[in-house]
Amino acid sequence: MKKVLVSLFLVLAAIAPAFGQDKAPTIDQILDKYVQAIGGKAAVEKLNSRVGKGNFEVPAFGANGSLDAYAKAPNKTLMIINIDGFGVVQQGFTGTAGWSSDPQSGMRDLSGSELAAAKLDAEFHRDIKLKELFPKMELKGKEKLATGEAYVIVATPASGTAETFYFDAQSGLLVRQDATRESPQGTMNVQVLFEDYKEIDGVKIPFTIKQNSDAISFVIKFTEIKHNVAIDEAKFNKPAGQ
Repeated sequence: MKKVLVSLFLVLAAIAPAFGQDKAPTIDQILDKYVQAIGGKAAVEKLNSRVGKGNFEVPAFGANGSLDAYAKAPNKTLMIINIDGFGVVQQGFTGTAGWSSDPQSGMRDLSGSELAAAKLDAEFHRDIKLKELFPKMELKGKEKLATGEAYVIVATPASGTAETFYFDAQSGLLVRQDATRESPQGTMNVQVLFEDYKEIDGVKIPFTIKQNSDAISFVIKFTEIKHNVAIDEAKFNKPAGQ
């Protein structure tokens, strides 16, 4: 009897690790969970435009301002930020061309990797097209963040530099994105945090976005987001005469 119990103990000891293993999901499973977490593919596809209003904060300098954001399918965007004591910062993408304007650098056309990044960011249905936009993906495992554990995927687009996505292991939501971006000040490492998801028209949208970079850190807090609003195509063009 004793030998039987010892044998049983050895068998149980051998298989115990298998029960304790946390089998990592595949990249497809992580991306599918993300799409479901934000509301599902069908809900996302029902949307064709987005207009957001909110506040813009630069905590390190005590600066504040207002923000207006416009997006239209398939890939047009415009962001207008009015910062107290600094002026108006704008960036737009027309579907083919990108432009940016601010009191320090003036008006300029985007090119090279900066234009490639703007084009990727402008994809209106980006959340359900990640595998198409980033044909090379590699799962790097789990990482502990302040909000909990997240699955880390390094994604490389057909044109441009790799980006790193962090998907919350519990909710499935995208909670962080790391990237390298070009700017008038040179190449910068950028970390973006997505917080305070709220459901609007069946789709979850982060209402707080925090961006940290080598040059500056700021916080965007949306107060209003509307979908399927009519937006004139000309709104995304570079302002005339500039």
